[in-house]
Amino acid sequence: MFQNMSYASELHYRSCIVARSKRSDNESPKMAAFGRRRGVPVERERGVMGSTDCYIVHEIYNGENAQDQFEYELEQALEAQYKYIVIEPTRIGDETARWVAVGNCLHKSAVLAGATCLLTPLSLPPEYSRYVALPAGALSVACAALYGISWQFDPCCKYQVEYDSHKLSRLPLHTLTSSTPVVLVRKDDVHRKRLHNTIALAALAYCVKKVYELYIV
Repeated sequence: MFQNMSYASELHYRSCIVARSKRSDNESPKMAAFGRRRGVPVERERGVMGSTDCYIVHEIYNGENAQDQFEYELEQALEAQYKYIVIEPTRIGDETARWVAVGNCLHKSAVLAGATCLLTPLSLPPEYSRYVALPAGALSVACAALYGISWQFDPCCKYQVEYDSHKLSRLPLHTLTSSTPVVLVRKDDVHRKRLHNTIALAALAYCVKKVYELYIV
């Protein structure tokens, strides 16, 4: 009798264990999903960039065409519109930084020259203002046109060189062999294009009006 009771209790104990294991297996995915929805910290939320936010062009030389491979990787990363692009090879990184600086120079020159063209008539007498306003207006129009023709269709126009140490600390720069990589950050350039285009058009309108008054009328 006791043997039958012990055997029955053992069967009951085993059935309870099996039921608990099945219930825990069914609930674990739900609890994991619930934990993710509730904001359980993962690698992305600890301040480290995810793989979709950052692309690293590593300086790995596998043959004679390594430089072409670096350029190809950079072009693909630019077209993929990564938030951050880390360029480890020194040569291509310096060339990219200089090219971004060229675009910034064109933008700033268009804005500053156009502002000079529009503000000079307000601060100088009319007989002197045209000697400053007209060249400044021509420079503004030329820089805006050059930006529109040769720069705005380049994928680099959407990127700037990142210098903020706080933002750089979130990137996996510790995995690089280079101590001075170039880091590009994607930024929308719509507003700055509108700015220099508007100022350049206003400067163009002033120059046309002034030339008409001086040489045609």
